[in-house]
Amino acid sequence: MTRKLPPRFAPVLFALILSGLMSFMVSGIATVAAVGLAHGFFAKWITSWLLAWAVAFPGVFVLAPLVRRLVERLVDAPGGR
Repeated sequence: MTRKLPPRFAPVLFALILSGLMSFMVSGIATVAAVGLAHGFFAKWITSWLLAWAVAFPGVFVLAPLVRRLVERLVDAPGGR
């Protein structure tokens, strides 16, 4: 039987995974643009990613509820209400 986290951890896990994936991709693209695929690229990318993730995780965690409310204001409710 697979053990799962309690539902109360869902927002934190969502923010952790989303911020990790997005910061990984964006820092990789930014690192390629800045230094190219030069010697030491991977080390520079990982360093940039860890710094970006440290900022992105609390950012996503704090901003996600605000973005959800904004989207709710901009999109019709199901059923056209």
